[in-house]
Amino acid sequence: LLEEDGLDVALGGNIGAAFGPPASELALREDGPAWYVVEMSSFQLAAIDRFKPDIGVVTNLAPDHLDWYPSVESYYADKANVFRNADDDSCWVLNEGDSAVADLAEGIPGRHFYFGRSSSGRPGAPRGAHCDGDVLTLDLSGAPEPLGHAEDIALLGAHNLENALAASTAAGLAGASPESIRRGLSTAKALPHRTENVAEADGVRWVNDSKATNVAAARSAINSLDGALLVLLGGKDKGEDFSLLVEALSKADARVLAFGQAGPRICKVLDGHVPAELLPGGFDEVMEAATHRAVPGTTVLLSPACSSYDMFTSYEERGTRFAELAKASSRDAER
Repeated sequence: LLEEDGLDVALGGNIGAAFGPPASELALREDGPAWYVVEMSSFQLAAIDRFKPDIGVVTNLAPDHLDWYPSVESYYADKANVFRNADDDSCWVLNEGDSAVADLAEGIPGRHFYFGRSSSGRPGAPRGAHCDGDVLTLDLSGAPEPLGHAEDIALLGAHNLENALAASTAAGLAGASPESIRRGLSTAKALPHRTENVAEADGVRWVNDSKATNVAAARSAINSLDGALLVLLGGKDKGEDFSLLVEALSKADARVLAFGQAGPRICKVLDGHVPAELLPGGFDEVMEAATHRAVPGTTVLLSPACSSYDMFTSYEERGTRFAELAKASSRDAER
């Protein structure tokens, strides 16, 4: 969105080495762009000293990394370090519909802006970006500006609508015009491994969401897709509560192929609620099984709700392998 406005910007942080340098490298640069867009993990925030964003965005809070943190509260405490050096000049973009985010930001100095799927026209509505029905609106100063319609956003899922609203608020605060934000929203593409369509043939669609390394992210992906779902869940177990997936999987009438270290526990938790099959082999065997079980009209979704380290060196490697095998399966189906 910032680039669409012609602003000088660089991407980095915990976004993946293929998309930008680490935050520490950006911090050491003497000459840089007008804006850095930096994603910060809880592990990075745990060690900050002087880190102070001009505009900080908290999209949501959900349990993660419970194989490392002793509790959800300790994980959230590290996330809260994003506010550590806040002052009256700070701008915060917060999820209006997430009570955990509101609790974390309560009493923090600076100007608070909000995004959400609620009416921006109601009395006392907070400043920020909102979706009223299908209409997107940005209001940073009491003068609402239209940003188009939800259907104009070329990204899958309600969670990406919220991401678009958050990004619109931050971009507006950074100086991007509403017109530029509108154009950017209509052309933005998902980064690889984030609800990414990678192949389709013979009525079977393959969606790579390897970046979904926790339950909350997987649930968002499941909720974002229509039609019959075959969901690949598994990987290195981070100690999360897989029962939180039951409602979304049931509503989607989904079937599950469980794999990796977490596979047995996933099947145990889902037993009696959602059809789930444990696949004890490697990832290639999982994909072979998915190819055989996917009938026309099915979306095969890799949204593992686990990290990749039992089989791969990164979520990127896992997602890349998924895409390779999905494309091979689609080519075979077209012959």
